[in-house]
Amino acid sequence: MAEVIKSNKPMAVNPLKVSQPVGAILAFLGINKSLPMLHGSQGCSAFAKVFFVRHFREPIPLQTTAMDQTTTVMGADDNVFKGLETVIEKRQPDLIGLPTTGLSETQGSDVQGLVKRFYHQHPDISTPIIPVVAPDYSGGLETGYALAVEALLTHLVPEDTNQVGLKPQQINVLAPSMLTGADLEYLRELLESFGLQPVILPDLSDSLDGHLMDEDFIPVTTGGTPVQAFAGLGQAAHTLVIGRSLHKAADILKARTGVPDVRLDSLMGLQAMDQLILALQKMTGRAVPARVERQRSQLQDAQLDSHFMLGFSRFAIAADPDLLFAFSKLIAEIGGELVAAVSPHKADILAEVSAEQVVIGDLEDLEVLAEEKQAQVIISNSHAAQTALRLDLPLVRAGWPIYDRLGAQHQLWIGYPGSRNTLLVLANQLLEQSPEHEIPARISIYAQTDQTSEAAYAALKTG
Repeated sequence: MAEVIKSNKPMAVNPLKVSQPVGAILAFLGINKSLPMLHGSQGCSAFAKVFFVRHFREPIPLQTTAMDQTTTVMGADDNVFKGLETVIEKRQPDLIGLPTTGLSETQGSDVQGLVKRFYHQHPDISTPIIPVVAPDYSGGLETGYALAVEALLTHLVPEDTNQVGLKPQQINVLAPSMLTGADLEYLRELLESFGLQPVILPDLSDSLDGHLMDEDFIPVTTGGTPVQAFAGLGQAAHTLVIGRSLHKAADILKARTGVPDVRLDSLMGLQAMDQLILALQKMTGRAVPARVERQRSQLQDAQLDSHFMLGFSRFAIAADPDLLFAFSKLIAEIGGELVAAVSPHKADILAEVSAEQVVIGDLEDLEVLAEEKQAQVIISNSHAAQTALRLDLPLVRAGWPIYDRLGAQHQLWIGYPGSRNTLLVLANQLLEQSPEHEIPARISIYAQTDQTSEAAYAALKTG
């Protein structure tokens, strides 16, 4: 169990946290023909949009209620009503996401009440409008994303527990913010290999990747989970829930539909993936596909090859709780040590991170700890680039946002192949910094007993 402590600094010096409204926007971008509209100032949406465009390298549909000094003091209800009227008339989205911001929450706006009043004043409008209370000053990207998923399930999934299993091959997948587009595509293909038909919520792999438009700009999302898919979630036989941050959303879905679920905190590493494969085997009664067994063997081989470099190596990670937990388990599984762990906000899963201590803080806290504990590799988003430069340490970019490298959505982290690739990336970073990692201390121990390196390798391979 890790000790979770909060940094006692009066201010964030080098911020790590990404705000809740950004997380809510991210969730809505995974719904087909949806349009997120932030209830806040123009600056709130413009700043968020910059990072979305730089991370995904795709056009991002995003609107705002454009609060200003006057509406902040006098009330911004008219901004919301006019904004909704305009986007419904001109953009014709299948769904509108309406997250609040720190400004609208401080002003005292009741966004849920506003949506009810809007429907009362416009009885002819049936477009789903999903309000989400997501102020900047609370939580982070992960919690904002989870709040949006909870709101989607609450407003779009009918309460009916009598349809479970009508579509026995369907499996609902609650996907967390830590999964990339490549992760979701891999997961879809894996579930299909067991004969299942996954409905991924939200599906960012489809909406934010691989679209070459004839038009200059599409005003709503292209691809993602169809809005009508929510009505059929209760007909599935199973739900797969990934990430502790979505447990409340899973509770909502289970209460409304009665569909049983399987909950996994991570899909990184051998042990985590074995749990998923065994669960799928039990669900379907099918044998594990030969390709999956082959991928598992490849991961084991990569573990054997890389543990010379990764065993006893020291890592520093700054990430949202789910991602921090997943990386910590992967590193612990290979024998590495997480010497500096920083999260931007508190979550129950942080107590289970494979580290002595987790700090709720910023990138300055990570820098201080990494230097003090002599970390060898940093894992974090692009905001940590200057931290890594000052410490003269390699940075493995993971999480959100990644704006100084291409292909963030194409990076596969999960599964047997993703875990293998991640281990090799980490090992190669260490090799590049210190070639002497090729001769680890454990080989030296075997050498002292007059064994050759080949004998030592064989002894390690057989345990």
